[in-house]
Amino acid sequence: MTYDKSTRTARRGRIFPEIQWTEEYLAQREAEREAFYQRCKPVFDKVKTELIETHYNWYIAVEPDSGEYFIDKNLEVASHQCRDKYSGKIHYTFRINETGTCGTI
Repeated sequence: MTYDKSTRTARRGRIFPEIQWTEEYLAQREAEREAFYQRCKPVFDKVKTELIETHYNWYIAVEPDSGEYFIDKNLEVASHQCRDKYSGKIHYTFRINETGTCGTI
């Protein structure tokens, strides 16, 4: 029995045209990101020392307007808990360790 080759051709190229962001726009986005991080960092710093002892390397999702945070071993679960309670709001996720990050580069 012989098999016929498929005549279907693969799509090539991008579906969407490439977006060219201006330097001003990129700088503005970076400044907004840093400002949001600076709003979330004090909440994390306040609870970090007590949580390191019991929840080392877990994740903490911080909602800066309320100051509330959600902790879980799984990054997606902590993020989902925060989104469930504060839908439509942006949150920041830290790792519960000395630096608040997953590693260093």
